[in-house]
Amino acid sequence: MVELENIYKAYGKNQVLKGIGLQVEKGEVVVILGPSGSGKTTLLRSINFLDHADSGSVTVDGLTVDCAHAGKKEILALRKRTAMVFQHYNLFNNKTVLENVMEGLIVAQKMPKQEARERSLAMLRKVGMEEKIDVYPAQISGGQQQRVGIARALVLNPKIILFDEPTSALDPEMVGEVLECIKGVAREGITMIVVTHEMGFAR
Repeated sequence: MVELENIYKAYGKNQVLKGIGLQVEKGEVVVILGPSGSGKTTLLRSINFLDHADSGSVTVDGLTVDCAHAGKKEILALRKRTAMVFQHYNLFNNKTVLENVMEGLIVAQKMPKQEARERSLAMLRKVGMEEKIDVYPAQISGGQQQRVGIARALVLNPKIILFDEPTSALDPEMVGEVLECIKGVAREGITMIVVTHEMGFAR
């Protein structure tokens, strides 16, 4: 499903990733655990080329991209197989909860608006956010925003979901609701890679 081979990435003289390899099978949930600054997020972001590795190769669902010679079309095709849940939610503040989830379907997948709305509503119900569809991100809690972020990722029907420190920006009392949401995703058999520095969350 996902394979990284011999991934190298440097920022100036700082070699962050040194010959990293990783294999993740379909339906697996893999946690990358380590302290801040250890290259976890860089490795995760190299899978969908948000961070472009200097060398090595990335394979997602049968598509292999050579990091040193990756073209825009290859990167776009690979990104369409993935979705990402960000540490700081990355929701559009000027769009409602529903519009945030619909955005990728309409813009990236060119889906008709009504179909995108129906799929997005179904996904928001799945994460328990159906009562907040018309509010804006600033009007809901961090835990609720992250659940919207998870719905936004799921609605794209990706082959794999990448979670970058999904609970580290949350107040402690909100971690549980997001963890339950992620567990629900895992139970559906969706392939997931989760980056975290929190041992309790990883367990």
